[in-house]
Amino acid sequence: MTDTDKNTRKPDPDRVAFLRSLPVEVKEQITGDEAEAFMFATEIPQSLYEKIKEYITEE
Repeated sequence: MTDTDKNTRKPDPDRVAFLRSLPVEVKEQITGDEAEAFMFATEIPQSLYEKIKEYITEE
């Protein structure tokens, strides 16, 4: 992915809101790469899933 692609992509607002709603202790454990993958709706890394699974609700 080029720098231009990164600058034109828009994060999923619902996913951004979800990350912001997490407790500070959880947010401190999330890496930048994990957050980016989650916000831009790519496949969620297993490491991130393990950190947030208790906060995910089924729709």
